[in-house]
Amino acid sequence: MDSQNLVPGTKAAPENLGSVLVVGLGKSGRAVADYCLDRLGERVQSVTIVADSIEGEAAIWARGAQARGAQVGDSSLLNEDITFDYGIVSPGISESAPLYQQASQCCKEFFGEVEFAWRESSQESRWVAVTGTNGKTTVTALIAHLLSVAGLEAEAVGNIGDTCIEAVAQKHPAVYVAETSSYQLASIADFAPQVAVVLNITPDHLLWHGSFEAYAQAKWNILKNLPQVPESVAVLDAVDDEVRAKIRELKSQDAEQRGFAYIPVGTAKGARGDMRQACGADAAAFVDDQNTLVVAFEGADHRVGAVEELQIKGAHNIENALAAAAAAVALGVADESIVQGLRSFAPIAHRIEPAGVVAGVACYNDSKATNVASTLVALKAFEPQKPLVLFGGRDKMTDLGELVEACKSHAKAVVCFGEARERFVQAFAPIADTLPVLEASGLEDALDCALNHAEEGDIVLLSPACASFDEFSCFEERGDVFKHWVAERAKKAGC
Repeated sequence: MDSQNLVPGTKAAPENLGSVLVVGLGKSGRAVADYCLDRLGERVQSVTIVADSIEGEAAIWARGAQARGAQVGDSSLLNEDITFDYGIVSPGISESAPLYQQASQCCKEFFGEVEFAWRESSQESRWVAVTGTNGKTTVTALIAHLLSVAGLEAEAVGNIGDTCIEAVAQKHPAVYVAETSSYQLASIADFAPQVAVVLNITPDHLLWHGSFEAYAQAKWNILKNLPQVPESVAVLDAVDDEVRAKIRELKSQDAEQRGFAYIPVGTAKGARGDMRQACGADAAAFVDDQNTLVVAFEGADHRVGAVEELQIKGAHNIENALAAAAAAVALGVADESIVQGLRSFAPIAHRIEPAGVVAGVACYNDSKATNVASTLVALKAFEPQKPLVLFGGRDKMTDLGELVEACKSHAKAVVCFGEARERFVQAFAPIADTLPVLEASGLEDALDCALNHAEEGDIVLLSPACASFDEFSCFEERGDVFKHWVAERAKKAGC
């Protein structure tokens, strides 16, 4: 892109966006369309919006967009005689989908909303991008919290809070902390954050990407433009096998060839491993012998708080805290501010969230655990206690062998419910003589079943390892309803 044709003071925003094609009518698609329609007749010549389905709320919104000058319809609006200057695709539309393929062939440039927002953002703004199969939302929120405590104007955006383009249009923070999914990263071109955080990469969204290799490559796109940013840093969770393999690859390159610094979090042995000692890394984030979170970077050891002061539970959240602290250190935040921020950060809704106490039984809402990998993390969060765990919902048909093995050591009982009930019961059948395996129709019945089986001092954990769509519209609704049911039972029990 010719820098003479850019809007002054932006990362890479063209003075003339020309004809814009918006593909998809999800949250990000509508946000992009609104942004472009606000500039129609100025930087934007025309706005065309296409989607496979335009019904319900989307249809209402589409009528408003048409009144503002947009052309809205299905793929019939795309043909070989029309070429758009820019195409911006929603993350929910797979690269293999016919609409994606057809739309991309009609555009001079074709990318996603995160890329578009970064280009349109202020040249002076800084970006932190966070990705990983699990833990993205917690780390994104935690980094934004640490920066805010330090007095920086920071906004959590992307899959958390406003879309990136909404924040760029309205808020202009000094630092955008963006939760970025594999869907979004698959379509980036020039997007270049100052700090990129990769937490873990385990099989997920394989139908969208087509293979685990394609899924992992989309995640690693987060690093591809770091060399273009002076003093950029990657924070990489070395506890994860896939991420650790990437660290070995980066270590084999000299600093000039790599083009950015990196901070490994933990080692193969866990968060207490110091990668400097393990393999001679230049930097590391780890928990030391005094149970203190340490970020070693650019020759200094930053001691940023004690593990016992964290409000977020579990070994995975120690890794999350280290990753967030490392990102803050990379951005120059003082140690004292990081200590204060880590100490004051509370659990996020639906992520091992305290949901209330019923007759001495503590209930936790981990509705966000929609896959086995997430649930495996939650199971170990309460050691040495063993929770009664609620499994079920719409089955993702992933292998349950590792989950069954983990429950042998980390669960007091399991309750299987919803559409996935039968398959989960069958999976647990071989250990049913040593671990109580209970059955329930739906989530409410599962909660009551667990409470009836529990004793005072026990823990009931909703960590379903399934999607929510058999009973609920999303995992947020499932978690909110679960908390409501817990509150009702706590009230009846006089708690």
